[in-house]
Amino acid sequence: MRSNYQENQRKRSIELIKNTNIFDGDTAGKIFLGAKRDFVLMNGERNIFKPVRKEVVEYFSGNNISWWGGARPTGHVLSSQIACLNHLFYIRNDKEAVMQMINNLSPDFTGVLKIPTDRNYPAFIQFEAVSDNNNLNEGQPTRGNNCTSIDALVYAQHKDGSKWIIPIEWKYTEHYNNQNKADEGYRVDPINCKGEERKKRYTELIDNSVQLDSANHTCYYFEPFYQLMRQTLWAEQLVRNKDCETIKADNYLHVHVIPAENTDLLHKTYKCSGKDMETTWRSHLKDTSKYMIISPEKLLSNSLNNPRYEELKNYLMKRYW
Repeated sequence: MRSNYQENQRKRSIELIKNTNIFDGDTAGKIFLGAKRDFVLMNGERNIFKPVRKEVVEYFSGNNISWWGGARPTGHVLSSQIACLNHLFYIRNDKEAVMQMINNLSPDFTGVLKIPTDRNYPAFIQFEAVSDNNNLNEGQPTRGNNCTSIDALVYAQHKDGSKWIIPIEWKYTEHYNNQNKADEGYRVDPINCKGEERKKRYTELIDNSVQLDSANHTCYYFEPFYQLMRQTLWAEQLVRNKDCETIKADNYLHVHVIPAENTDLLHKTYKCSGKDMETTWRSHLKDTSKYMIISPEKLLSNSLNNPRYEELKNYLMKRYW
């Protein structure tokens, strides 16, 4: 079921496909979920901001990163993976622009560091980040596939001299039903179902977390809290195991980028809590200063003031904002 925001963005994108050259004249109608879709481009690469299109594809290939939904960039114009890349990839090598971005999160950051776990094209922002080691009982991490991976990651210097990771979860038109992932498959096989496997992986980590409240695990298995739980554990474990990780982090700030207009995600009353998204999640955190929500426009408001990013700003405003 589409949300109002999702439907509005779908219609907006279809108009852009039909009446502008923002997708370089590409047409839609590619098969998606068994049917031709007027919001799925025939050529997925044209879903990416043109000045970085080639480099994005090379970055994913060179770092063995999986694309959402297939072996190539998706043509789905509402993809949050594509939205994240379109917003952030062009500035990833610009230290000043990335600093301006994270200073919109906190003025306490004084520097950014290149992220060494990108074997190819390392820069100040990494995409589909994973840990070196199996810290979450998910098996050996593989970027973008079958494990907890982070949409975008910044490695920052704090004013007190410590090093921080800033994991960024990027949302676009997402909204969620009330599926309980802890019960998935229970009726078919109550012992070996997916839900039981998830609880085996994460229960002890949640109980031993210094950030997550372990009194009630229920909401941790409903989206979007299931993602947020795993990302919190990911960041916490990366810090805890820094001696065994390439990225040596002393602390973290978990950032949730969500369009303010996506009220179906932000303001839904969630069945597991009876509250909205932010209220629900903050009630599960021991230190709420480690989590923040920000819109894409606000995140990049200072970075895109530089005239060199005028083309990117115009593109983002036309396509997303």
